[in-house]
Amino acid sequence: MIRRMEILVVVVIVIAVVVVLGLVVMAARRRKDAQLEARRDEASQARDLAKVSEVEAERLAAEADERAARAKSEQLAAEQQKLEAAASRSSATELHEHADAIDPDVEIEEDGRTRG
Repeated sequence: MIRRMEILVVVVIVIAVVVVLGLVVMAARRRKDAQLEARRDEASQARDLAKVSEVEAERLAAEADERAARAKSEQLAAEQQKLEAAASRSSATELHEHADAIDPDVEIEEDGRTRG
C-alpha cells in the first residue's frame, strides 16, 4: 500500500510539473506574440510617420518650385519692362530731336545739342 502511495505521489508530482511547464511555455508564447505585435504596431506607426514626412517634403519642394517659377516670371517681366522703358526713352529722345529740328525757334549746334 505504501508503495502505491509513493507511486501516486510521484505521478501527481510529475503531472503537476508537466502542467506547470505547459503553463510556462504558453505564457512565454503569449509574451513573445505580444512583443511581436507591439513591434509590428511600432513599425506601422514609423511607416505612417515616414509617409507624412515624405508628403510634407514633396509639398515643400512643390512650393519651392512654384516660388522659383514665380521669381523667374518676375525676372522676365522686369527685363521686358526695362526693354520697354529703353524703347520709350529712345522714342522720347527721337521726338525731342524731331521737335527741335522742325522748331524755328531752336538753334541746333554742330555737335547736335540744342540752344534754346
